[in-house]
Amino acid sequence: MMTSEGKRIGIFLISFAFCLFSGVGETRAAELEAIAARGKLRVAVKNNLRPLGFTDSTGNLQGFEIDIARRLAEELLGSSEDVELLPVQNRDRLAVVISGEVDLAIARVTATPSRARVVYFSFPYYLDGATLITRDPTVREPSDLFGKAIAVLNASSTLPVMQFRIPQAKLLPVNSYQDALSLLETNTVSAFAADATVLTGWVQQYPEYRQIPVRFSAQPLAIVMPKGLQYQELHSRVNRAIARWQAEGWLQERAEYWGLPLLETPNTLPFPLSFQNQN
Repeated sequence: MMTSEGKRIGIFLISFAFCLFSGVGETRAAELEAIAARGKLRVAVKNNLRPLGFTDSTGNLQGFEIDIARRLAEELLGSSEDVELLPVQNRDRLAVVISGEVDLAIARVTATPSRARVVYFSFPYYLDGATLITRDPTVREPSDLFGKAIAVLNASSTLPVMQFRIPQAKLLPVNSYQDALSLLETNTVSAFAADATVLTGWVQQYPEYRQIPVRFSAQPLAIVMPKGLQYQELHSRVNRAIARWQAEGWLQERAEYWGLPLLETPNTLPFPLSFQNQN
């Protein structure tokens, strides 16, 4: 069921069109008819990021984004089994779509203006954002961290967010999640700030920690597809599916199943509307 916040702000729509780099050459990405003829939807996913996409103890891929990939295969090809899941590293998430190695990517990709210049983003399927984890029983809300130390990844987008949202805290930049864990375990810091999707997996792995139920930023996660008018039917089918899943509550149900905070999509774009319908 949609929350009151969801009823107020509705579904966040992001849509773009063709704008490839000059001189790159024709992409090998498959159009919808070619995907149907092949009988398999090729999707780039994460395999090391619980609860979005990870390999379970039996060697199978599981997670929120894996569910979306399988449901999309069912929508487009008739069966959730008609999908080929290809694990990808963060640095290659856009490249494999542009090169045509996969038909699309569902791999915790945030829709941004710079990325929208080279790929097409679907409607968002989840709203990520900066939040906090702690095991300090005295910390229940952000104001409890005034004057205390918070670990945050160095050079991450979360760093300026926390500087703005909790200026009274002492931010301690770290170079890795392991460094953050070490500081938490030794009580050098009282909390760790990062994206909700990442910290959800952290809490699942380390249940002595808990998330503070406050979102400090909004980062729409969307499906990545190739740009081009020839992919218009694919774009349309994917967007219609996401919009329906939002309306029916399926996306919210799956997010809740995987322990993700249910954060609704905003009614404002993180970049100018002039990007929309740009050919």
